[in-house]
Amino acid sequence: MKKTSVIILNWNGRKLLEQFLPAVLQHSLSDDCEVIVADNGSTDDSVSFLETRYPALPLIVFDKNYGFAEGYNKAIRQVDSEYVVLLNSDVETTEGWLDTLVRYMDVHPETAAVQPKIRAFFDRKKFEYAGAAGGFIDKYAYPFCRGRILENVETDYGQYDSIIPVFWATGACLCIRRSDYLGAGGLDADFFAHMEEIDLCWRLNARGRKIECVPESVVYHMGGASLNKENPQKTYLNFRNNLLMIYKNIAPSQLPQTMVVRFFLDLLAFAHLCLKGKFQNAGAVATAYADFLKMRSRYKNIRKENLEKTVITTIPSRFKGSILWNYYVKKKRTFGQLFETH
Repeated sequence: MKKTSVIILNWNGRKLLEQFLPAVLQHSLSDDCEVIVADNGSTDDSVSFLETRYPALPLIVFDKNYGFAEGYNKAIRQVDSEYVVLLNSDVETTEGWLDTLVRYMDVHPETAAVQPKIRAFFDRKKFEYAGAAGGFIDKYAYPFCRGRILENVETDYGQYDSIIPVFWATGACLCIRRSDYLGAGGLDADFFAHMEEIDLCWRLNARGRKIECVPESVVYHMGGASLNKENPQKTYLNFRNNLLMIYKNIAPSQLPQTMVVRFFLDLLAFAHLCLKGKFQNAGAVATAYADFLKMRSRYKNIRKENLEKTVITTIPSRFKGSILWNYYVKKKRTFGQLFETH
């Protein structure tokens, strides 16, 4: 049994494996750590490439694409390590990235999961959009990062190098205790992809476990390797899964107001997409709402279970204001500005 299992979930990513896997092996393999590739039903030559180039590398092959969420659920159930790391196939690791995270977890048993500081692969002085230096959500469940507010991505000059509790850690590079992962139910398979790590971290926070960013550990993320930001399918998953996440986790006293506000804000987003001529993306927003309404009834018991297991109703790392109001009206467009008065 290894102490840590780094699991790379691959789907048609042979070129990414060829580019990034050597560094992962160089920076991660040890007597206490294994690197595993779980192939999510690839139709390219990923599997044959791995079998030929890395015959000793543990390889899990699924019969189809189960999505990010269920793909990781299935892979994590097949290992027995204390810690598992969900690592995207387009992440460039650095020397000591993993040892730093594991050492921190070893001496902080109250912490369920950590992420490193994540910089952009192509603009290496900037934070990376999807993870930066730790994730947060506002009162209406809009996600943002320490280092990225909406589309404004900051340059990293050490301003966020402190270790702090965060609301969510990015699934691009997530080190988590396997017991916490399984105990909280893992990633929601119905999400398929996008928002699933935020949903999991919400559950963990509510159950009294801590999520933190350890910026001494640094990796570089390419991003957009599966779906780029303009893809209507990504728009659909982000909107639908955000609504499901709210319904699953938010306190009863906050649910009605949050859903009403989100409906009108998302209606504005729909209109904005139409005005920009992005009709497929606008249609994806409408479909997301329709499917959320269809799926909501089967989430009633899940919501009930989450609320019953909640021990912290007001999560300290959740931003109490509106990120949209602060960004567009107050012109607070960096994390530091956002928290000046909070």
